[in-house]
Amino acid sequence: MKVLVINAGSSSLKYQLYDMSNEAVLAKGLVERIGIEGSLLTHRPEGKDKHVIETEMPDHKIAIQLVLDALVDPVVGVIKNVDEITAVGHRIVHGGEKYSSSVLLDDQLMEELKEVSKLAPLHNPPALIGIRACRELMPHTPMTAVFDTSFHQTMDPVAYMYAIPYELYESDKIRRYGFHGTSHKYVANRAAEMLNRNIEDMKIVTCHLGNGSSVTAVKHGKAIDTSMGFTPLAGLVMGTRTGDMDPAIVTYLMSEKGWDAKAVDNLMNKKSGVLGVSGVSSDFRDLEKAAAEGNKRAQLALDMFHYRVRKYIGSYAAAMGGIDAIVFTAGLGENSPMAREEILKGLEFLGFEVDLAKDNVRGKEVIFSSDNSRVKLMVIPTNEELMIARDTKVLVQEAKH
Repeated sequence: MKVLVINAGSSSLKYQLYDMSNEAVLAKGLVERIGIEGSLLTHRPEGKDKHVIETEMPDHKIAIQLVLDALVDPVVGVIKNVDEITAVGHRIVHGGEKYSSSVLLDDQLMEELKEVSKLAPLHNPPALIGIRACRELMPHTPMTAVFDTSFHQTMDPVAYMYAIPYELYESDKIRRYGFHGTSHKYVANRAAEMLNRNIEDMKIVTCHLGNGSSVTAVKHGKAIDTSMGFTPLAGLVMGTRTGDMDPAIVTYLMSEKGWDAKAVDNLMNKKSGVLGVSGVSSDFRDLEKAAAEGNKRAQLALDMFHYRVRKYIGSYAAAMGGIDAIVFTAGLGENSPMAREEILKGLEFLGFEVDLAKDNVRGKEVIFSSDNSRVKLMVIPTNEELMIARDTKVLVQEAKH
């Protein structure tokens, strides 16, 4: 079985083609600047040089057609024809309350996802555009929707409800949803595999740290709490997002500064976080460099980020009544030993010791706690695309029986 995984954004599209007999990546690529001048497809077939195509791509349908053409190309392709693709798995950020697992796509689901899009207006509509384009080009190929929110649907009301009038939950479904669920699920399960333990016996804190960051408490294989909320704005300090803050700041800015909702939303999502504090960059690599050169605001931004992650790890250890492993993943979590070490300072009482030599890795799986640590410290590169491919394979096989 060959599964194509697609992650469509408003002007970009990432893809990977898997051979699910051994979970090997046959090809992957990125389409950039869809609908914008300078459209670009970078196709990377396994074992061959990358192939770059520069051509106009006014919409997602043309972009996906170019992806399919690249996959079957006599020189840079990896399959003979499109019919070899058994199924397509689509990443969708928000599935609302209804979808606690991945599902097969059909017309009814497409209508329901349009309704859910008001909860994720930046992310869901582009994904739906990509799905529609795929369905037009591959009308007989089964397709699935895999949601970032679904892993977190195991949270209890005590964790996901906000202390606002209950009617707003009933009418508008205002509650904590959480995001990065596919990543948290993958690394939690992979941690149990690496430790040769049953995940149903474990208490794990997973830290997905990058430009967008979140922490999740995974108890006995299920998410019981997570740092992101109704939107991906809540929780940790992030690249350009505020994370947790006093909500009265919003009404203060509106009444005292005369700002409208759009201006405040733009401030909180695009001009805040470590960028807003440092004035330097939203990229943690730039901040680490600036801080090393003596930039105090860059150092403050890093310290705030590390402190917030540390607080969430400690609070989730308390929420679970203990902890067996702390897992770091995503761009910063996988690639910055310094960030991992700074975050963990002061948490040694949980029962671990950092092995600095083992921690000196980037982008590789490693257990970097000392051998006698009761709590294991781990780096696990995330693989959301593989999780989507696995879910898609299962759904398609179940539909056949």
